[in-house]
Amino acid sequence: MDQPAVSSTLPDTRSRVLTGYRPTGPLHVGHWAGNIESMLSLQADPARECFFFIADWHMLTTHYDRTDELPGFTRELALDWLAAGIDPDRATIYRQSDVPEVAEMTLLLGMITPLGWLERVPSFKERLRDHAERDIANFGLLGYPVLQTVDIAIVRGELVPVGEDQVAHLEISREIVRRFNRLYGDVLVEPQPLLSETPLIPGSDGRKMSKSLDNAIWVRDDEDAIRASVRSFVTDPQKVRRGDPGRPEICPIFALHRKFSPDRVDEIAEGCRSGALGCVDCKTILADQLIERFRPYRERRAELAGEPGLVDRVLDEGAEKVRPVARATLEAVREAMHL
Repeated sequence: MDQPAVSSTLPDTRSRVLTGYRPTGPLHVGHWAGNIESMLSLQADPARECFFFIADWHMLTTHYDRTDELPGFTRELALDWLAAGIDPDRATIYRQSDVPEVAEMTLLLGMITPLGWLERVPSFKERLRDHAERDIANFGLLGYPVLQTVDIAIVRGELVPVGEDQVAHLEISREIVRRFNRLYGDVLVEPQPLLSETPLIPGSDGRKMSKSLDNAIWVRDDEDAIRASVRSFVTDPQKVRRGDPGRPEICPIFALHRKFSPDRVDEIAEGCRSGALGCVDCKTILADQLIERFRPYRERRAELAGEPGLVDRVLDEGAEKVRPVARATLEAVREAMHL
């Protein structure tokens, strides 16, 4: 007896995960630890459907006067992802501005978002503080959470990876979605936080590693540049020379060892505390670890950079997958609002 045909239209039961990053320059090791490793883990999870996007419109909130750099930064970020192992056959990779429906839906959701909600968002004041030397107190930055909400809602994102310190940033998106659904019916999916352990990676001055603070180790740098970056790091001020007992728990170099030299952490901590391991040698060990850790990435990136049209093809194919979902969501929003 013939077996019944298996349907090829079985529903996709995976949870849809969305995350995006602004194309503002090269990757540093903090990005790798906090972003890339999370994306790779999500991509490998058969229970997740991953949407990863390059947030070029979000870049304009703080870099509106540097749009000439945007195409290059976008291409470089896409290459970084591909070289790191983000696979367009397993995750949808796209550019935010290739989905024009996002702009219209941002306008519509902006109409129902109270001004007070936007003014209390922590990231607004943080960005103003971090970029105090630049004039970025603009409508785009204030309305950033609305655009963020649409990024998630328009693809019907269910989960958004965040660290504990970022839950408040996602909460306003949840509030906007709830307000829309109260006003117009259950149209939008309310996203949930997907909590992840994002390690705090210190920079050369002991503060959080950041492009804007000029304290980073760049992943794509050559060996000499990585060694120079590591040598520039501050260490325990009480450990002046080899033989002095150190306090690894307060040392930025040791914090990086925890992440990138896990098999040698105990040895390094003991050597630091006893004084047997000097800071120069400790930095050399870290530089060696980083160089080897990112060697496959650098080699793969150089290879991919030589493939003409690769980035455009990946982003175009990603947009083709996303736009039907975005159009359907926007149409549902318009209908609910009688537009």
